[in-house]
Amino acid sequence: MLGKILLWNIYEISSPSASLNGVMLRGRVRKLGLEKGFNVLVENTEDVENGVRFAVLNENDKELIISYLKTIIDNVVVRKVLEDCPNPVLSKLKVNAESRYTL
Repeated sequence: MLGKILLWNIYEISSPSASLNGVMLRGRVRKLGLEKGFNVLVENTEDVENGVRFAVLNENDKELIISYLKTIIDNVVVRKVLEDCPNPVLSKLKVNAESRYTL
């Protein structure tokens, strides 16, 4: 039985002055989703230095995350990098290009 595939919006977190890796940021964003009751995926970037990406299913969840990030990270920047992505890979964006692969 095939189900409906979820479509995720992917955002990239960066900061020119704060370290984002090794500071438990992924776990904190995950915990925020658990406590506020929304789905979120979060991973460190492999293709961008000092970056973290998260994916959410709707814009309200994104706003909760951004508001939280602004309280814990100096000069945080969040930008949308992909929209309506099925089964996303967050660490390397190029993996999400379906045309790259065959079965």
